[in-house]
Amino acid sequence: MRSPDPSRRRFLTLTASAASLTALGLPAGAAVASPPARPTEEPDLGPHVHVFDPSTPVAEIQSTLDQIFTAQEHNEMGSDRYAVLFKPGRYEVDARLGYYTTVAGLGSHPDDVEIHGAVRVVGQPDPNSPAGISALTNFWRSAENLAVTPTDWSNQWAVSQASPMRRVHVKGVLWLEPGNGGYSSGGFIADSKVDGITINGSQQQWLTRDSELGGEWTNGVWNQVFSGVIGAPAQGFPDPPYTTLPTSPVIREKPYLFVDDAGRWRVAVPRLRRDTAGTTWAAGGAPTPSLPLTDFFVARPTDTAKRINAELARGRHLLLTPGVYRLDRALRVRRPNTVVLGLGMPSLAPATGDAALRIEDVDGVRVAGVLVDAGPVESEVLVEVGGRHSNQSHAANPISLQDVFFRIGGPSAGRAETSLVVNSRHTLIDNIWAWRGDHGRPGTIGWDVNTAATGVVVNGDDVTAYGLFVEHYQRWQTIWNGERGRTVFYQSELPYDPPSQAAWRSPTGEGWASYQVAPHVRTHEAWGLGVYAYFNQGVDIRCDRAVEAPRRAGVRFHDAITVFLNGSGGIERTINEAGTPVVGSYGTSPVVSYP
Repeated sequence: MRSPDPSRRRFLTLTASAASLTALGLPAGAAVASPPARPTEEPDLGPHVHVFDPSTPVAEIQSTLDQIFTAQEHNEMGSDRYAVLFKPGRYEVDARLGYYTTVAGLGSHPDDVEIHGAVRVVGQPDPNSPAGISALTNFWRSAENLAVTPTDWSNQWAVSQASPMRRVHVKGVLWLEPGNGGYSSGGFIADSKVDGITINGSQQQWLTRDSELGGEWTNGVWNQVFSGVIGAPAQGFPDPPYTTLPTSPVIREKPYLFVDDAGRWRVAVPRLRRDTAGTTWAAGGAPTPSLPLTDFFVARPTDTAKRINAELARGRHLLLTPGVYRLDRALRVRRPNTVVLGLGMPSLAPATGDAALRIEDVDGVRVAGVLVDAGPVESEVLVEVGGRHSNQSHAANPISLQDVFFRIGGPSAGRAETSLVVNSRHTLIDNIWAWRGDHGRPGTIGWDVNTAATGVVVNGDDVTAYGLFVEHYQRWQTIWNGERGRTVFYQSELPYDPPSQAAWRSPTGEGWASYQVAPHVRTHEAWGLGVYAYFNQGVDIRCDRAVEAPRRAGVRFHDAITVFLNGSGGIERTINEAGTPVVGSYGTSPVVSYP
């Protein structure tokens, strides 16, 4: 895309009464100050979590990082998962991230872990890219809660979907493309600060939320959205393609693991905030509540769904260590304020046609950092938030989903009717990639193989989404039935593989719109939408419109674009009757405001 005073870098433990903690949506006892204690025993996080401190020899750290990268660089459809965690201190290392790899700091402040070198993602060879290199499939990896001082001219982060950068301080230049204009289709940054310029380069779309840019943001292709970003470029869509919201309406940041000054492992649970701009960790920020790791069931991939559900029923939170969890039934979250946190991109893989995860209509549940793989028996839904008749208000303490990624096909021929259904009111969605695979292992991809109708269905009122990436589903990609919904950034490729127009015709016309707001909805608003067409079966396939919604004053869209990428056919209109065709050859159709 300055280190604060040391007195501000230490975690301030929140001292509060049980009543005031409850008012924050946290259980009594969360983050209550306690006397200094001797460091507790290190938790057993399994063989795929590597924890380093400044006393570890640099050669040992670098060797571990290099071994993981060599194993994961091309392991796109593999089952191995890794997390590399750094305790507070300074490290001189070059961390290259391959698939299913998280590199994170364990400080209470990003500057507590100082990486001098790089935490980076590089491009991959791509003969279809004019540059011979691209980042189009650099998925499923993350960097969190640390500072990077690049020892090269920049810190390269050439990623596409499902590769978040959160709570990172880049003390220099951030470079987001693979090089030489190679294709890239990312990405997501939140709660981060970049001191130097951010070179967007070839990135087709990008969401930056609640961050600070100390230098210029350069370039942009089709859809660059900034929400609550200090130093963001001015509104300019479509040329330059910048959509700039001065504040984010309502958000809370993702939970994260850290080690406090007494050596105790804890999970920070940031507060709900409204009308925000900039990072949570800038000078003068309020103390962050947290929970002791001892309140969590630390799960391994060998644990059964029955065992995990028993621990959740006891009131434990859940930390999922790296690996693939093959589930014979859904994990069920029934208690308010439960935290489900994935470490190292763990996968939940339902095997019997049940969901992977069902959340009751209760306050304050937080689910973060998990990948959900559809199984061989079709699931009606993979993740369900609230029951079908949920109507409680969660305005003061919403359910949140952050860095939750869905996959239909790829490693195996999975099937699911819908990936995510949100029934609970006020739910926060923060960086979702719902993906019906367009490539994968032989036999796992095809119109009649990895079947999936819809990526995201929102039935609850007052739901806010930041960063909806929903791609290649066979009907509507996203259906919004709830009132007063808001989407900040939407990215969607239509399915590549309809075999004929007859096989891909909706009740409202040729093809299926990507983003549908239901006819009964009175109020809805969305900013920064990009919908793209590439029909690769050699058949002239048309989509009548990318977005369909009731035409009324309360349903509003800002800065939407359609793009013909390649192949045959294309998209006739952008929103309802607005926009021009992008059919048969490269073209774009921006709509700045609708209606």
